[in-house]
Amino acid sequence: MSLRFIIPGLAAFGIAWAAFHQRGPDPDYLPVMAEQAVVMPDGHLVYVQKFEVTVAEWNRCADDDACHLTLRTRPDQDPAVTPATGLSYADVQQYLSWINGRSRHDFRLPNAAEWGVMAADVLPEKPDPLFTDPALTWASSYLIEGQAPRALRPQGSFSVSPEGIADLDGSVWEWTMECYDGPYSGLAADRCPAFFVGGEHLAAMSYLIRDPARGGCAVGTPPAHLGLRLVSDKPV
Repeated sequence: MSLRFIIPGLAAFGIAWAAFHQRGPDPDYLPVMAEQAVVMPDGHLVYVQKFEVTVAEWNRCADDDACHLTLRTRPDQDPAVTPATGLSYADVQQYLSWINGRSRHDFRLPNAAEWGVMAADVLPEKPDPLFTDPALTWASSYLIEGQAPRALRPQGSFSVSPEGIADLDGSVWEWTMECYDGPYSGLAADRCPAFFVGGEHLAAMSYLIRDPARGGCAVGTPPAHLGLRLVSDKPV
C-alpha cells in the first residue's frame, strides 16, 4: 500500500517542503555585487560586494533583533550610502548569520590574501623604506604610513577597482576571516582573539574592538573605522 494513503497529506507536505528548500536567493536581501569576479592567483573566483555594508543595510539586521547593535548617523549623513562602522568581529558574525538566512545565499568575509588581491590595483604602491637599518624599521613604517583619509565618507567616494569594487582605499578598514596567528596555527576561529582587517595596511584587531583607536597590533597608523564587505564563492 502506498504510504500516502496511510498518512493523508504526506505527499502534499513533501512537495511543499521540497519547494521551500529549492527556492533561490531572496533578491530583497541580496547586496549589490561588483560587475566582475576577482580571479585569485590559484584561479578560483571570488564574488565581491561592490560597496561596504551600509548603516541602512546593517539596521535591517538590528530591526530583526538578529544584530545587537543599532547604528546611527549624523544629521548630514544618509544611512543608505554611509558605511556601517564601529563594528567588532563579533558584531560582524551576527550580521553574516542573519544575511545568509535572509538572502538564502552563502556570504562570508574574505581572508587576508583575498583582500590583498581585491585591493592590489587601487592601493598605492608601498614606498621604499626611509631607513635601511633593520633596527629602524619601526621608524620607517611609522613615517611612510598613514596616508589614507580618516573622515567617513559616503560610498563611492574613493577608487574603483577594475572589477568594479569601490572604496577599498577609503577610510574604512574591513574585517577579514583570518586569525592574526595565521591559517596554519591550528587555532579555531571561535577561539581566535584577534583578526586581520584590510585597509591601507593590514592590521590585527581584537575581535571585540569596535573603536580601532582603543586597541590593535598594527605597525603604523591605526585604522580609522571598522566595517565589512561581503564576498561569496558563487555568483549571486
